[in-house]
Amino acid sequence: MEKVGHLASDIGEYIRQQRNNAKISLRQLAKLAGVSNPYLSQIERGVRKPSAEILQQIAKGLRISAEALYVQAGILDLPTGGPVPDAIRAATELTERQKQILLDVYESFRRENTAGNGDQPSPAQE
Repeated sequence: MEKVGHLASDIGEYIRQQRNNAKISLRQLAKLAGVSNPYLSQIERGVRKPSAEILQQIAKGLRISAEALYVQAGILDLPTGGPVPDAIRAATELTERQKQILLDVYESFRRENTAGNGDQPSPAQE
């Protein structure tokens, strides 16, 4: 039972952080997400653990991916990818949109280099 409370607290704190980054009030997010103000407040304080459906509505209101909230809530496992993607995902100073853009750019570079059949320039050639 303690773990459930911890997960609710974690997701609530994450939602509050994303809301503050987006510079919108609790009341505004509640309206955008289609949930009541008191219920959203309880989620942020860790009193309630939201369902996947509610998380999706909150993600839409915050304009972030629902997957990001699902990972924070423990519904989905964190995608694997190595130290660079992990560092990007862990960066609290970035918005979810910024993180996704960085991950997309990083992955496109990796694919491009892999498609080059190992014809990567040596450090002396760069």
